[in-house]
Amino acid sequence: MTVERVLPTPEARDLLDLVRDLIGKEVAPRVAAGESAGRFPREVFALLGGAGLLGLPYPEEHGGAAQPYEVYLQVVEELAAGWLAVGLGVSVHTLSCFPVAAYGTASQRAALLPEMLGGGSLGAYCLSEPHAGSDAAALSTRAVPGPEGYTVDGVKAWTTHGGVADFYTLMARTSPGGGRGVSCFHVPAGVEGLSFGAPERKMGLRSSPTAQVRLDGVRLAPEALLGAEGEGFRIALAALDGGRLGIAACAVGLAQAACDAAVAYAGERRQFGSRVADFQGIGFMLADMATQIAAARALYLDAARLRDAGRPYGTRAAMAKLFATDVCMKVATDAVQVFGGYGYVEDFPAERYLREAKVLQIVEGTNQIQRLVIGRALSRPGGGDPQGGLTTEGGSRTTG
Repeated sequence: MTVERVLPTPEARDLLDLVRDLIGKEVAPRVAAGESAGRFPREVFALLGGAGLLGLPYPEEHGGAAQPYEVYLQVVEELAAGWLAVGLGVSVHTLSCFPVAAYGTASQRAALLPEMLGGGSLGAYCLSEPHAGSDAAALSTRAVPGPEGYTVDGVKAWTTHGGVADFYTLMARTSPGGGRGVSCFHVPAGVEGLSFGAPERKMGLRSSPTAQVRLDGVRLAPEALLGAEGEGFRIALAALDGGRLGIAACAVGLAQAACDAAVAYAGERRQFGSRVADFQGIGFMLADMATQIAAARALYLDAARLRDAGRPYGTRAAMAKLFATDVCMKVATDAVQVFGGYGYVEDFPAERYLREAKVLQIVEGTNQIQRLVIGRALSRPGGGDPQGGLTTEGGSRTTG
């Protein structure tokens, strides 16, 4: 089903048409083989970069497309519906570019952003660690300042694009003190001392490599620091607010793909002389799927419009991530049920959708973490959303 969208400009409509054309011609034909082989579709990202789709929400002066988040996220949704590894990859790349775009100096932005936003390089975001997945303030990777820059030692875990990215946006500790001692760095892929673990063997998203990033005496020049020393935790939280919206859009896209597959199958499959879709039990299930997807889409778009208006949106982003990914898991599960036995075999995409849906409840902050930070926002005096992010430093737990 082609989703009817209300877009702010004719340019945005043309952009969505371009994306759908690319998905039909270049993305969809590669999905089954790519996931089966666990092969990273770097050529797809090169195509997206050439089409200007890897820097959509960033300024034109540095190679971006200056699109509002409301539009960018709908592009991510379409890409995720075609191939979740691609939609998620675009979201992760956009997240990885944020610290340079928002906190970099004029010279850093001029030197780095054109290639990052123009599709010449692909990014990864290094925050989580083996012992500190959701406790972002407890990271132990250290960047020791010296006369010629920084020396970095540590291990990052669960890094999407680990081993295939061209640059890594790294959070590392420059001093004690919880979140106040964390700083943010830009790390080129070819720097000496940077290595990677074997890709994780995952339930789903097999074409999207997830690996440890190991830093053993990595030397970084002073200009690798993004923002001020000790500002990294705040940068990470601000980036994650936008990243959660990217995951929400991915979840809606995947759920829509699962729903569309279930609707098509139920309309063709006949049992007891009738279409499966005509049985009330199945028809009600499909109706619930479509309704929940529409609600999830409306929630992430509402959060995006707050962001575009320059208003605090962190709480709404957490709500969107929580609701959309829970909806995605339910829709994917129900889609398998609609397919019956065929939903459990790889000949049909329903089983892949179910395997992929689960991870969206974990990445960019588990859904338990989202409930925690939403509850904290509600209990804050006035129940408000603080400017700059939902989570405060005290006991904050933010990532997956």
